[in-house]
Amino acid sequence: MTQQIPLPGPSADGVWTDLRLVDGLAQPDVPVLAGAAASLVVQQGRIAWLGPCAALPAAFAGLPRQAGQGRLATPGLIDCHTHLVYGGHRSHEFALRLAGASYEEVAKAGGGIVSSVRATRAATEDELVAQALPRLQALLDEGVCAVEIKSGYGLALAHERKQLRAARRLGEIAGVTVRSTFLGAHALPPEYAGRSQDYIDLVCREMLPALAEEGLVDAVDVFCERIAFSLAETEQVFRAAQALGLPVKLHAEQLSDMGGARLAARYGALSCDHIEHLSADGIAAMKAAGTVAVLLPGAYYTLRDTHLPPIQALRDAGVPMAVSTDHNPGTSPALSLRLMANMACMLFRLTVPEALAGITTHAARALGLQDSHGLIAAGRAADFVLWPVADAAEIAYWFGDRPRCTVVRQGRIASGPAA
Repeated sequence: MTQQIPLPGPSADGVWTDLRLVDGLAQPDVPVLAGAAASLVVQQGRIAWLGPCAALPAAFAGLPRQAGQGRLATPGLIDCHTHLVYGGHRSHEFALRLAGASYEEVAKAGGGIVSSVRATRAATEDELVAQALPRLQALLDEGVCAVEIKSGYGLALAHERKQLRAARRLGEIAGVTVRSTFLGAHALPPEYAGRSQDYIDLVCREMLPALAEEGLVDAVDVFCERIAFSLAETEQVFRAAQALGLPVKLHAEQLSDMGGARLAARYGALSCDHIEHLSADGIAAMKAAGTVAVLLPGAYYTLRDTHLPPIQALRDAGVPMAVSTDHNPGTSPALSLRLMANMACMLFRLTVPEALAGITTHAARALGLQDSHGLIAAGRAADFVLWPVADAAEIAYWFGDRPRCTVVRQGRIASGPAA
């Protein structure tokens, strides 16, 4: 049975009063000291003004009012790395691994990514949308206002197109910002076994140009790893993306140090994701390129990994760190971005401010949305969440709860008192 997402609610236009802001998550010239009440003005789906309640310009005095009731205001959350659209699921593999089966044994039994590819190819576009809607709803319920959705379970033009079209439709249905990423170089499809170069040629010469021409691609990603694609194959995809004017991202250094981060940085990558085995040279290259490090604690947890990403080195270098669910059916069936923030603190030792920036400001940068999302500021999209909490730390502290938040998404009240 398909869970339908409610249509976006009424317009959020007007003056939102009596808000508390979080240092670092609002424009810096607005007071965020304890007890300093702020107001923001929404007009035509954007934040027109933000400042102290007492300083509200006279031009806005006659607008409708929404009482913030002293709630904590943050930017809308951003899930910057997901594989949300796919057919079927792989819960049976979870049980097999718990019973002692290795990854290789699961794959030989027809499981692993091949299982998801088979199910995705068998599903229609409508079926993919229907299956993804409840997953998206779980993220939206927590205040997510922008989400990246990758392809990569089709591994053929028709099926990659189907995934990307489903991603676009999800954004339209839910009234949420969706950035679609082409991940055709996710794995080698069964029909290309032993012919990885032939497949990469197909990705670069046929699949990517066709999908880009159809307006379905916002960025291009590659899984660069010993079990996936080489540095040379990755660079071939990056060159094809660059020729089409598309930004790149990379699944990098998850299982070993392949040097992928250094390569990605040379191409000005938006982000390098996973990065448990990231080297000092990779960190320096990312810093110089302005590339975001995307931390994926859900995959780290599910795979029972013990090799921590180099958090302190990233911190010392000033590389921005985003946090995401990496929702996928095999290694991170996570549907709570707040839980990932908690896990980033507990497993990776992020501070609360780092975790909150990781699911807002830095996540926006990882998607190339830093000028419109991830910060409460005049001129930005009206995507924000009002939290019934006393302290910002509670957003990452609690897990498993669903606080009664007011969520404004794309300038409309998606949930809360007036929704």
